[in-house]
Amino acid sequence: MADIPTRRPRLAAAASYIGSALEYYDFFIYGSASALVFGKLFFPHAAPAVGTLAALGTFAAGYLARPLGAALAGHFGDRLGRKKVLVGTMIAMGVCTFAIGCLPTYATLGVAAPILLLVLRLAQGMAVAGELGGATSLSLEHAPQDRRAFFTCWVNQGATTGALLAGVAFLGFSRLDAESFLSWGWRVPFWLSAALVVAGVVIRAKLPESPEFAEVERGAAVERFPLRTVLARQPAAVLRVIGSAVLTVTVPINQVFALSYGISHGIPRSTMLVIGLVGMGSMLITQPFFAIAADRFGRKPVFTAGGVVIAASAFPFFTGLANGDASLALVGSLVMMPLGNAMCSAVAPSLWSEMFGTGVRYSGTAFANALGQVFPGFAPTIAAGLVAGGGGPTGLAVFVGGCAVFGILVIATARETRGLAMDQLGAPGTAARPRQPARLDPAPRT
Repeated sequence: MADIPTRRPRLAAAASYIGSALEYYDFFIYGSASALVFGKLFFPHAAPAVGTLAALGTFAAGYLARPLGAALAGHFGDRLGRKKVLVGTMIAMGVCTFAIGCLPTYATLGVAAPILLLVLRLAQGMAVAGELGGATSLSLEHAPQDRRAFFTCWVNQGATTGALLAGVAFLGFSRLDAESFLSWGWRVPFWLSAALVVAGVVIRAKLPESPEFAEVERGAAVERFPLRTVLARQPAAVLRVIGSAVLTVTVPINQVFALSYGISHGIPRSTMLVIGLVGMGSMLITQPFFAIAADRFGRKPVFTAGGVVIAASAFPFFTGLANGDASLALVGSLVMMPLGNAMCSAVAPSLWSEMFGTGVRYSGTAFANALGQVFPGFAPTIAAGLVAGGGGPTGLAVFVGGCAVFGILVIATARETRGLAMDQLGAPGTAARPRQPARLDPAPRT
């Protein structure tokens, strides 16, 4: 039997950061494209508002596929190891993203074009679903006990970087004339993902397996059906992750919906891209500090404070967009994203993954988060529907603020996990069990 790998927290955090950045770059360039061009290219016969709504609907469809992808990734990640599955999901994401960049439009393929677009988006959603659960599990299980929030926050640092790179890519090509941008300019960011994914696979493949998982694999029974164990023993933990994930509507709202909403109210396309980039870019500075605070003061206080800031900043942000006031929109974004959203996203990886034991952590975190991301995935579509129904900035602010308050209330019911040892995390019986015939013993629900 192989020796237990040495903990390598910095390497694990770096590999998780780079892998998440590449996967979420792929995921978010689709969001930018759906807001800027897909309505015109794949739904050309619909009215502009309806075409945008349809394009945003395909963006949301990727979130619908996440639970299935998470169930598969979590199952094999808890049975075969975190690293193997993470390499596979990255390759799958790269192939799907490159294929979208090569996809003919409605003018060439007719109705088959939007159908293929939807299929590839669903495949993207399945691939990305295993990223947060796997990368977080890997980082958490390599991290020292008193710095778990800091080292796991680099998973969302990577996701933020990916969203930022997606915005930068589209900002550069958005300066082309309209004909060139619609003809080929939008495709280049999708093609670039191929080279990025190759680099990411090489880096991630060099990382040793999680020492916690290797210990479970060597000395205890690997769960035969880890997701079944999670749902049977920790339904409350699954529901807490799902409920608190509602608060993450801020990311698709800022990166996808705000683009089309601001442009429709007179703010130039390049300016809206810059507003999104500044908000996301600032998060890269603030997130590590909020994670350090979570290691010192607890996960719940930092997450709760972030929700309060998000709710307070929603009205000025949407008011600025609705009035064509780029300065006010920028101020609102700078409060909402690098302060409010950063507090929550810095803490979420440790907060969620620490709810589950090592034997089921990948499955529990990935599946619960995937279900929790379905609603935020539809947030741009819901927001566009509110606007189409005559809603203004107040209605949009109530929508986002209400999601933030709901997330706060859910996390208030969770256990604080700062300072707990790894074998104290999750429900009894989900960390490691002696080898024995597979059975599901009753255990307290948490």
